[in-house]
Amino acid sequence: DLMKQRQGMLLLYTMKNPSFPEYIFSSESGIMCLDFHDDYPYLMAVGFYDGNVAIYNLKTTSHPSYKSCAKSGKHTEPVWQVKWQKNDMDNNLNFFSVSSDGRIVSWTLVQNELLHTDVIKLSVEGTTAQGPEGLQLKTLGCGTSFDFHKKIDYLFLVGTEEGKIYKCSKCYSSQFLDVFEAHHMAVDSVSWNPYHPKVFISCSSDWTVKIWDHTIKTPMFVYDLNSGVGDVAWAPYSSTVFAAVTTDSKAHVFDLSINKYEALCTQLVVTKKKNKITHVQFNPIYPVVIIGDQRGHVICLKLSPNLRKVPKAKKGQEVEKGPEVETAKLEKLLNLVREP
Repeated sequence: DLMKQRQGMLLLYTMKNPSFPEYIFSSESGIMCLDFHDDYPYLMAVGFYDGNVAIYNLKTTSHPSYKSCAKSGKHTEPVWQVKWQKNDMDNNLNFFSVSSDGRIVSWTLVQNELLHTDVIKLSVEGTTAQGPEGLQLKTLGCGTSFDFHKKIDYLFLVGTEEGKIYKCSKCYSSQFLDVFEAHHMAVDSVSWNPYHPKVFISCSSDWTVKIWDHTIKTPMFVYDLNSGVGDVAWAPYSSTVFAAVTTDSKAHVFDLSINKYEALCTQLVVTKKKNKITHVQFNPIYPVVIIGDQRGHVICLKLSPNLRKVPKAKKGQEVEKGPEVETAKLEKLLNLVREP
């Protein structure tokens, strides 16, 4: 409950025993988000409700190995997302965070200290508040989610509480490359397609999931799911499969190459009323999704075989596989909806 903040917990499970966590770490403030490091899976970046960020080393202690503080540029509002990036030029560990305070911050671990750099400050366009003695104060935009491009290192997207999505570069701190008038309410999640370099997906409390080409200002596909969409995730094995979860406790799985208009499957996941689902993630290897809800439950679901249909081989031909095939599959679909 965001109004009644208590302590937070970080729990690590294995799929072999989903009923009890392998590791339990408690924290003074609620934990809002986390990210495993790709190369060092024992390192975890964590963002807290009180605006702090930390790095946990699961090999050593149950306390954060490194943590921000008021002096070292912590956020003033909850941190909604953290993401590891490649190490910097001097091979120092590096991650980014986004918060309701409108700052996107890069954190670098230098000589056992977390150093921060403000990459971007979001401001709400055309809105200035009247301060004391007639001062014009710029109102800050609230960042809610972000994602970095898989191939173009400097490029990233930021979703905001006003429903806009900003296309940003790590190189320019005051300018946006582009602004998408994406949603009527807060953008709950935004992420690049794992295969196609131009495509990203966004979802919002305004009931919609939208798929975009980042060079075009209007969405390619729009799906209305009849309830606020808490999270959306691309499948790691296909460029056209994604899952979304909605506040009416349903999980939806789409495959654009099979049906461009509606979900292949919509399933009620949580039986208790008024229990909103907040997050969904695909397992990187197995056809399993993991879903988290407001009450702290984590549910693992296996995708049934008809939700992961693979193209059948024609006689005497092999089925082509690989990233290029996935990219081409999505490109073909986009060409149908792009302006001629």
